[in-house]
Amino acid sequence: MEPAEQEKAALILDIQADAHTEAEGIIREAEARIAEKRTYTEKQIESIRNEARAKAEEQGQIIRDKARSAAEREVKRRSMHLKAAVVQDVMDRVEKRLAAMIQDPEYRSALVNWIAEAAIGLGAESAEVNASQKERALIDEPLLSEVMEKARTATGGQVALRLSSALPLPGQGIVLTAADGRTAFNNQVKTRVLRRRRQIQALIHDSLFSETAKE
Repeated sequence: MEPAEQEKAALILDIQADAHTEAEGIIREAEARIAEKRTYTEKQIESIRNEARAKAEEQGQIIRDKARSAAEREVKRRSMHLKAAVVQDVMDRVEKRLAAMIQDPEYRSALVNWIAEAAIGLGAESAEVNASQKERALIDEPLLSEVMEKARTATGGQVALRLSSALPLPGQGIVLTAADGRTAFNNQVKTRVLRRRRQIQALIHDSLFSETAKE
């Protein structure tokens, strides 16, 4: 082979070697970039997954909290209704029991106490006593005298009482009206029970619901 040909062949070999080396470098760089992008993509995917998990957990917690709050509200609502029903039942039973006591000889003492309480609360010098038809039959002069003495002992003042000429009350209990008609003291059974509603509620709560809460 001529020297010129040999030189030409050597140059071609050098070019081919450089091209091969360049190609290998380009391939390695490409592979590195691909690996880098794959790593970045995997990190992005994992980040998205973690974010999705976090959001799902957050949403799940919100749903659980809402469900818990709704359940607690429902329990509270039912508890309040139950308490109200029990209180009303007790009040109804008290009224029925007092109504049944009118025929009892001891009921006279209850009337004396109720009228005296009304007389003291009214604070008038003279007043009229009214009650239901059955109770009016029990209110006589000896009973009113006993009431006046009881009120005098309690306050030191005198009060004159007489049975009202008005129509009997529709409900059980008494109403004391000052002689001038300007003031009155309602001591009917329903009113007396309502005055003690808070006491009844507290008693029921302490005896029933507080024990339930402890359990």
